[in-house]
Amino acid sequence: MVVIFTDLDGSLLHRDTFKFDSIKDYIKSLINSGIIIIPNSSKTEKEIEKFNEELGIELPYISENGSAIHGLNLINQNFPNEIILSRKKEELLKIFNEKTPEKLLNKCVQISKLSKKEQEKIFGQKDDKLKDALQRKYTLPFLFNGNNSEKNKLLKVLSYNSLSLQEGGRVLNLCDNINKTKSMNKVIKILKKTEDEIKTIAVGDNYNDLEMLKNSDIPCLVFNDQFKMDRINIDNIIFSNKPSPEGWADVIKMALEKIGYSD
Repeated sequence: MVVIFTDLDGSLLHRDTFKFDSIKDYIKSLINSGIIIIPNSSKTEKEIEKFNEELGIELPYISENGSAIHGLNLINQNFPNEIILSRKKEELLKIFNEKTPEKLLNKCVQISKLSKKEQEKIFGQKDDKLKDALQRKYTLPFLFNGNNSEKNKLLKVLSYNSLSLQEGGRVLNLCDNINKTKSMNKVIKILKKTEDEIKTIAVGDNYNDLEMLKNSDIPCLVFNDQFKMDRINIDNIIFSNKPSPEGWADVIKMALEKIGYSD
């Protein structure tokens, strides 16, 4: 079994337009050949459901930076439909507000408290798509106006209180002690109940994807001009010099060739 865990924004979807029309047929051909594709994204359930609708195929997926796993029963009817790995965002926010020093709290700006115009600029989305992006159950997106030293102090505070900070392309996300890698490994453990041999391909474009890539058999990185390549320490990584969505197709073709896959 070949399983592709993929980030969406900037990896499979175009960074600015969020389109993937040019590779839609290729994605469908992969699925028709028996490859399992599992979006593993910071996006919300609503956003990924809309992606599935646009693709025209109901894929299993992982939402909000590993917080919840959905639709594994699509792979095997005996697998669960939903697995929740995170506490609700309200509980996380309560801990965050109580345990974070005021000086650091003042550097944090919750996206939900900004004007609609500011939210549109940050997420690059409008109307219903913006509403879907803000419809979060387990994570809290915010901007941090401090320096690196202050950010490191914040990370330590969060870690000490069993919270985490995931750095995406547009915002920071306050999360439970969960991430894309932990949820990916949870899925693999379930799949191994029925499959003896699983080859995993992971695709990302940003810093919060690196751990997921490191923990896959074939790590793939799609071009991102904001990404500093010297921060990568993954020996067998596959690169694309093209941005998404074409870059996604490029790395997948190289990855499948590497494992000798033929449908």
